[in-house]
Amino acid sequence: MAARTAVVVGAGVGGLAAAGALARSGWDVTLLERADRVRPAPTAVVLWPNGVRALRALGLGAGLDTIATPLPDGGIRRPDGHWLVQPRPTPAERMPVVVHREDLHDALVAGLGDRVDLRTGVTVRTVRAGGDERPWVGDDHRRHEADLVVAADGVDSVIRRQLAPSVGVVASGSATWRAVIPWYRAPRLPADQPAGGETLGAGYRFVSAPLGERGATGGTNRGGIYWMATAAGASRPEPPETQLALLRRWFAGWPAPVGELLAATEPADLVQQEVRELRPLPRQYAFRSGPGGVVLLGDAAHAMPPHLGQGTCLAFEDAATLASLLREARLPDAAAAYDRTRRPRVATVVRQTRRMSAVLQTRGRLALRARDAALGPITTRLLGHAASTAAQWRPPSPSA
Repeated sequence: MAARTAVVVGAGVGGLAAAGALARSGWDVTLLERADRVRPAPTAVVLWPNGVRALRALGLGAGLDTIATPLPDGGIRRPDGHWLVQPRPTPAERMPVVVHREDLHDALVAGLGDRVDLRTGVTVRTVRAGGDERPWVGDDHRRHEADLVVAADGVDSVIRRQLAPSVGVVASGSATWRAVIPWYRAPRLPADQPAGGETLGAGYRFVSAPLGERGATGGTNRGGIYWMATAAGASRPEPPETQLALLRRWFAGWPAPVGELLAATEPADLVQQEVRELRPLPRQYAFRSGPGGVVLLGDAAHAMPPHLGQGTCLAFEDAATLASLLREARLPDAAAAYDRTRRPRVATVVRQTRRMSAVLQTRGRLALRARDAALGPITTRLLGHAASTAAQWRPPSPSA
């Protein structure tokens, strides 16, 4: 019996995870990437329990254990240093981990195996799905036909735009900056000033987390201190040197370690990203085409603000769900089950993220006073619901 074939469009974390999972299940996979090189941004990502569980379901748990750093609850402070939400003990099963993106990328690439044909410099421009024939995608030179097409081509997905044209991409009203300061440049902080935590102001937010421990010889491959800053407004067109100066001015006077981390950051460390999301979400995540079909995965399916840190986690959930459903079910049935399973799950997480976005983007003196007075119970409730949602997720069995 001939091996089933798949074309995965996009070699980000979701595409790499899906391609590797399909290959390990016996599929022949063609992985198409628009860039000339497959490389991640030199930052980090927080993985919540659902993301960790998805990676383990994908067979990548052993690799994750060597690169991940547990991230205890560091609480939330105001810019004047007062606590909005005190740190709380976190059960091990609900504790997130932080991973350097380059380490995560290396683990995903190592999991591809020899059944994945990675082709870079390929820009997909068209897709065909529907009717009695197998789906295909086309670039400027040829068509790539397969039993299954996985659209993992990001928030600006060409495939989604053609199959779900009613879905729009909108700015979320903020921009983020991320950086990792390697240990040899990272500031040495007093014992009572941990490197991890969150500070929340009027339209501004700063989050930091250590990657491993200073001087450690094992564990995380690329250690240092990771930080992420969010500011209301559009992304900045200025060069990185000017952007860093702006960040230092915006966050001047904030409690440690904010100033220390920004002072230790170099312009080349900065990675800026405009925060965009899909509105409305696609009405379906799977499109039948003859004996096969097309599925949407990752940001192509559900790009959202990073306020609950669920974008990458949901992409891994997508990949694990798809792989699980395809192991025994016929492709059209598995694709339909993927659609039924993912849409309500994604809708729940997006709804929680938008609620948190409204809390975090509060502006104005009176609104801020009301938010700060209520932030403890509001945030505790929202984050509690989000943590429960993350902790309860399990990959479905093929018979689901």
